[in-house]
This record gives sequence, structure tokens and C-alpha cells, in this order.
Amino acid sequence: MAHTGSCLCGRVHYTIASEPLGARMCWCRVCQKLASGSATVNVLFPDESVQFSGEISAMEKIADSGNRVERGFCPKCGSQIYSRTIEPTGHPLRIRAGTLDDPELMAPQAVIWTASAPSWARFDPDLPQYPAAPPAANPQS
Repeated sequence: MAHTGSCLCGRVHYTIASEPLGARMCWCRVCQKLASGSATVNVLFPDESVQFSGEISAMEKIADSGNRVERGFCPKCGSQIYSRTIEPTGHPLRIRAGTLDDPELMAPQAVIWTASAPSWARFDPDLPQYPAAPPAANPQS
């Protein structure tokens, strides 16, 4: 089964030909700015399984992890669509959960970069929490 999604204005669409690898909330400072003060919620997929249509603008930035990350967004409505680690390679593509046509596809399984969250942030006590990136992979949202 393919999964689909789009930006707010509908100019960017995507189809995903795989099941999610995981999902998490990220409270790094970059994600807080992307989400206008909250965490981003990201569903992880193999990069090669995601096909985009429509014009996407992208920006690169060094993440809190030290990784070089590309973030893709719709140039018309500004919806954040994805983030992808450029260096080092081998990380999954992170699709912003709010852009999925089925937001129930996968709930977050962890909260990362909690040390960067503001004091008023609340975390689900049932989820693993990491002060920075998860120890196994060190991926950035």
C-alpha cells in the first residue's frame, strides 16, 4: 500500500512506496523554529521510497547533531514537507507527519533533543526521551 501526502496549498504531493521505519518528535532548536515554537513530528521512511511531484524549495543547515541536513518545503504556502541528512549518508528521510494524508499512520515512538525544549514543553511519559539524538543512529529531524 502506498502512502500519500501534500502541502497545505496542494502544489506539492508525494507518494511513499514503503511502510514507516519509525516516528518521533524532535525538540532541537532548528525544529522548534520550523514548527514555530513546538517540536516537529516526523515519520521516517527509506529515502528511495519517496517520490515527490510539484516544485519544492530546499535549504541546507548544519543541525544540532553536526549533520548537514536538507529541509524541503513548498515555496508557495511554506509547508515543511521533509528533512534529509546529506552528510553523513545512510539516514532515513523524515516526512513531516502533518503533511501525510493519513495522520494516524504512525504515532511518535520517541522524543528527541529534550534538553533543547523550553521549560513549558510536556513529554508523553510513556515514550522514550533522549536529551539529544538517539544513541543508536544519531539522526536529526
